[in-house]
Amino acid sequence: MADSIEVEGKVVAVLPGTMFKVQLSNSTGHVVLAHISGKLRKNFIKIAAGDTVKMEMSPYDLDKARITFRMKETNPNYTPPPRRRF
Repeated sequence: MADSIEVEGKVVAVLPGTMFKVQLSNSTGHVVLAHISGKLRKNFIKIAAGDTVKMEMSPYDLDKARITFRMKETNPNYTPPPRRRF
């Protein structure tokens, strides 16, 4: 969409039918209803509560959004588990 607003948010609740309640990170507690885009659904990208996501919103309806990207977790203390060699 050419005239969409791109925002980031944090998933607050997982609802049935691949719908999510997402709290926007750029406002004070504004929660929108979001669904997964076709690319995420096609590639089986899993989204859980607590994940940070990028969304597209229409300027005409600021209560709904489409999730287009799940952000990677950047934990500096994370160390991957050791690989088992057989």
